[in-house]
Amino acid sequence: MKFLLDANVELRLAHLLTAEGHDVKTIALDYPANLKDYEVLSLALQKQRILITNDSDFGELIIRQQRRHHGVILFRLKNTHDISLKFRLLKEMLRKHKANLREYFVVTPKGVRMRKTRTSEAA
Repeated sequence: MKFLLDANVELRLAHLLTAEGHDVKTIALDYPANLKDYEVLSLALQKQRILITNDSDFGELIIRQQRRHHGVILFRLKNTHDISLKFRLLKEMLRKHKANLREYFVVTPKGVRMRKTRTSEAA
């Protein structure tokens, strides 16, 4: 799978995903600094990458503004830097929702919520 990690996501997660065979790019290392959220979302869509973020502002862009995307995974964890928990939850989510990864997901310790949204295939 192809992922784009937002600037607020730990680079360690990129290394773990790469070790699992995924194609991973990060805003922090691979793109210009200070991209706006809508630019990050647009970049992920253009490059056909699932965006992984800790930033709930993407919900505003996707739900309220109905911006197109290629799939977004938002982590809502109290300790967003617990990489082992995050990686375990992500692997479980990817396994369970493999057929729907082009949607908007919110991952919490209690589970995963999927919301049907305007993906890149939508008109």
